[in-house]
Amino acid sequence: MNLLLVEVGREYTVDRIDTGDEELDSFLFSLGCYAGEPITVIMRRKSNLTVSIKDGRYNIDRGLAEAITVR
Repeated sequence: MNLLLVEVGREYTVDRIDTGDEELDSFLFSLGCYAGEPITVIMRRKSNLTVSIKDGRYNIDRGLAEAITVR
C-alpha cells in the first residue's frame, strides 16, 4: 500500500519507491528513504503529508506519497 492509505502515527517499512525519476530517487535515498527503512506518517493534510524518516521530518506531496509503497 502507498503512504496515502496508511494509519497516521504507525511505523511502516518502505517496500519500494517508484517515482520514475532517478534524481528524485537519489534525493530520497540521501534523506534515508529507501527499501527496508522505517517511515511514519506524522500528519495528513489535503495537499501533503508530514513524514518521519530516521531523525528528520519532511513534507511530501500527494504524488510522491503515492510513489512510496510500504508494508
